[in-house]
Amino acid sequence: MKQQPCLISLRVWGDFACLTRPEHKAERVSYPLLTPSAARGILEAIFYEPEMYYLVDEIAVLKPIQWLSFRRNEVKKIIAIDRVAKAMSEPSSFEPIHAGGGAEDATQRGMLALANVEYLISAEIRLTERAKPPSDSLEKYRGLFVHRASKGKCFHRPYLGCREFAADFEFVPDPSTIPIREELWREENLGLMLYDVFDPRLRSKGVNVRAEPVFFNARVRGARLDCHPDRVQLVRRPSPAGES
Repeated sequence: MKQQPCLISLRVWGDFACLTRPEHKAERVSYPLLTPSAARGILEAIFYEPEMYYLVDEIAVLKPIQWLSFRRNEVKKIIAIDRVAKAMSEPSSFEPIHAGGGAEDATQRGMLALANVEYLISAEIRLTERAKPPSDSLEKYRGLFVHRASKGKCFHRPYLGCREFAADFEFVPDPSTIPIREELWREENLGLMLYDVFDPRLRSKGVNVRAEPVFFNARVRGARLDCHPDRVQLVRRPSPAGES
């Protein structure tokens, strides 16, 4: 039986945001607005259970886009999985990555980010295959989300692309009360945008969803980005030759 839409709305804002484009390897360059993947992450930071999942319906831009370019300290190394496993079994073998203060692993890289951002996220709650009705229902999980979001509760602080760019949030009972100035962004085709690092069409399983990035053709109309997977076409990025 097809589930009836169960919608929620959340207003989020922050001083900075960087929704990094994956095609830029060394220096970070942001998409011009919040991505569906980042929006889902914000919602899951407030509330998540394996018996439910979110489908982002729409992202509205509430403030004019402001770009900000600066340099920041980063690191040149990454922590490999085998090093983590070894450190867990042999703590004395752990070798930390040193950042800042002229450390060997540190480096400075440029970032093109967004400043003074504000968005309205509209999303749909759906049940996964792990849900066991009637004890698990859309009304139950919507109520839990509303309770936590209304009181400012979260499992970890939501962020806007990078963890250091913290996001404030407010539950919106009626999204029609939030004025959206369509003249801020009349219409623009943004081209291929990362939709999510997990294919939302597979998230109904609830567990063992493999990381597999999917993209979509992002188009802004009237300061709104339509991104519901039932209305936009999702594509997988072709794998490089020889990659399994």
